[in-house]
Amino acid sequence: MTATSGGQAAPGAVVLASGGLDSCVSVALAAQGFELALLHADYGQRTERRERQAFNDIAAHYGIPPQRRMVVDLHHLGAMGGSALTDTGLVVPDADLANPDIPVTYVPFRNANLLSAAVSWAEVLGAQAVYVGAVEEDSSGYPDCRREFFDAFERAVEAGTRPETRISILTPLIHLRKGAIVRKGVELDAPLHLTWSCYQREDRPCGHCDSCALRARGFRDAGVADPLASGS
Repeated sequence: MTATSGGQAAPGAVVLASGGLDSCVSVALAAQGFELALLHADYGQRTERRERQAFNDIAAHYGIPPQRRMVVDLHHLGAMGGSALTDTGLVVPDADLANPDIPVTYVPFRNANLLSAAVSWAEVLGAQAVYVGAVEEDSSGYPDCRREFFDAFERAVEAGTRPETRISILTPLIHLRKGAIVRKGVELDAPLHLTWSCYQREDRPCGHCDSCALRARGFRDAGVADPLASGS
C-alpha cells in the first residue's frame, strides 16, 4: 500500500472502471483517499476494444501498475444476448432520454457480475471498498444502477465473505446529474479526454445513442467543452 501524508498506509479500494465518464470521475474520487486497484470487464460489448483502451489510458494516467489492473472475461453475458450492447441482431436505438422504460441497451444483471468479480478481488487484496460509478437520477434507467440494489449487494457481501472482511460498496455519483459529474471531474482534474462513452462506435462517437446524448447534455449543462466532441 502507498503511504498517506501521516505516514500510515492508505486503505485499498477496487474501482470498477469501464473507461467511461462516470467511472473515470469515480477513479479520481477514490484516488483522494485510497490505494487503487482498477477492474475492467470485457463482456462482448460492441465497443469492447475501445473501452479497454480507455481503461488502460486512465489507469496509466493515475500510475496504476499492471499488477493492480485486472480485465475480467464476462463473455457469458454476450453469449446470453438480450441486450443491444452485445447482440448485433438488435439495433442500438437513437437516444430517447425521456423514455421511462428500461432500454434495450440494458445488459441483464450486468452490475451483479461486475460486483462479484470486484468483491472477490477486494477480499484477496484486503481492500475496504469497491467504487462503482453508477448514476441513478440521470442515467438510462437501468435497474441495477439504483442505490437499493447496491445496498442489497452490500448485505450479500457481508453474509458471503470472511467474518473479518469489511467491504463497502461506494457509489459517490449515484444522486448526481451528468452536468455535476462533469464539473466534479474538472474540479479533480480527471482525464476526461481519455474516456469513451459511445455504445456502438469505436472510431468516433456516434452522437445518437443514449450514452452519447447523456454525455453531450452533461458537458452542455456543466458549461464545459467535451474534449471528444471534435471527433463526433
